[in-house]
Amino acid sequence: MSRAGFSFHHPIAFWMGCALITAGVLSHGPMFMMGQHTHWQMVGMAMTTEMWVGMTIIPIGLALSAWGMLPRAPTGMQPGMSAPLNFHVADGVPLNRAHWTLVTVLVVTLAIDVMKPATLGFVMPGMRAEYGMDSSGASVLALFALTGTTVGSVVWGRVADRFGRRSAILLSALMFIGTAICGAMPSFGWNLAMCFLMGASAGGLLPITFTLMAETVPAHHRGWLLVALGGLGTSGGYLLAAGAAAVLEPMFSWRVLWLLGLPTGALIIVLNRFIPESPRFLSSMGMHAQARALLARFAGPGGRVERDDDAHPPPPVIDESHPVLGTRDLVRGRHAAISWSLLVAGTAWGLVNFGFLLWLPTNLTALGVDAAAASALLARSAFYALPGIALVIWLYYRWSSFRSLVLFLGLTAATLMAFAALDALGVRSASLTTATIAALLISVSGVIAMLIPYAAEIYPLRLRGTGSGVIAASSKFGGILGAGLGVLGFFDHFALSAALLALPMAASALMLGRSGVETRGQRLEEIQARFA
Repeated sequence: MSRAGFSFHHPIAFWMGCALITAGVLSHGPMFMMGQHTHWQMVGMAMTTEMWVGMTIIPIGLALSAWGMLPRAPTGMQPGMSAPLNFHVADGVPLNRAHWTLVTVLVVTLAIDVMKPATLGFVMPGMRAEYGMDSSGASVLALFALTGTTVGSVVWGRVADRFGRRSAILLSALMFIGTAICGAMPSFGWNLAMCFLMGASAGGLLPITFTLMAETVPAHHRGWLLVALGGLGTSGGYLLAAGAAAVLEPMFSWRVLWLLGLPTGALIIVLNRFIPESPRFLSSMGMHAQARALLARFAGPGGRVERDDDAHPPPPVIDESHPVLGTRDLVRGRHAAISWSLLVAGTAWGLVNFGFLLWLPTNLTALGVDAAAASALLARSAFYALPGIALVIWLYYRWSSFRSLVLFLGLTAATLMAFAALDALGVRSASLTTATIAALLISVSGVIAMLIPYAAEIYPLRLRGTGSGVIAASSKFGGILGAGLGVLGFFDHFALSAALLALPMAASALMLGRSGVETRGQRLEEIQARFA
């Protein structure tokens, strides 16, 4: 048994698969280096034999690694057999070195996940210039990437529930490495295909990291750490993308930003020994010895792990006569009401973030603000919004989890209505506009900071990864809708678009206000007992 909770089933096969994936990516290196003679312009070049061979061995390596690492339950055991462990032993302890190590590694993982979609904005100018495309043609790439992240969030969430949280993280990282070959693709069509796969590989890391964190961190600290993880990971990812673009793009063109998938994905693989499997997942698979060892580590020095039948007081009894196991159970039965409220919230957030905010600089110019002043206005508003994440963490931790989310959903709706009113009334006050933009940025950031962490807390063990993934996918789906509405000119009507987008935001706040359950400071088993 490893420190992570289980050993690879066939470690030699896993590492051989990693070597094949790496070799497949490196086989595209000569093609990329040929670009130094053409100012890194590769459009129209013929793909070499080495590239075709590399593209072939990458999926073989991914399959080999998957076979070598996926855990198996002990012989004769079935998921859910034997008495469950007493998880409150690790739920009531102070944060210790094991927790902080996990938090640090997951922040790095999440930053790498956020970095890739953030890079999309930095590659657009160079890609448009090399392929000779207009903005509508380049937007197709963003559409493919968003679609990939939507699919990946659902698929990897399901993989996490079936094969484990750690397995899903490592497999998505390996796929992430393989899609780094996008930086050496000479044609735009291959870039679209690889960008879709890159989005699919990265899309699942965010909900899986929240799922693993929720099942490992003590209940008293779970809420604020989940929200802080999202805030730090998101900020770190954007900083990494911006820094890489500033330093490397002038030397190697936009293509090098895609090639960074190799070292960043490899970093996650190197850190795999610090990424434990969820003790709750191991116990559900009948791997009680491994779960017991991990619980003892997270319980800290002197931590004693008992079985629930020895514990006092006894844990909540959860009715599993109708277990929640399938994806369809998310939107029917005991979790239907809260699932639909979060799905509406995620979709509405995607529409605002990838639609309204994306077109806000253009609309400010149409309102009479010159381009330079509009950029300065947005920058000043973003600076004022920075303390908002601290407010979100405090409210989620000290006040209420679902009520905090309801509050920020309502604040987003109110701010959108304020924009509609400013435009309809012809108000052109710079200070009032700055305050409204800052309020919108605070509310939108607060919604996404709480949405997926909350989803990671409310779903049952065997559906927690899937539930988090589906809710994360809804935010990307809203982005796809926002991109489509932008092409149709919906956001050209500033007041109308703001007012209409406020409706689903307000609706999700009302729905969650009626169906939400409190998770602050409660054990995951206690939360599920309320649903049962």
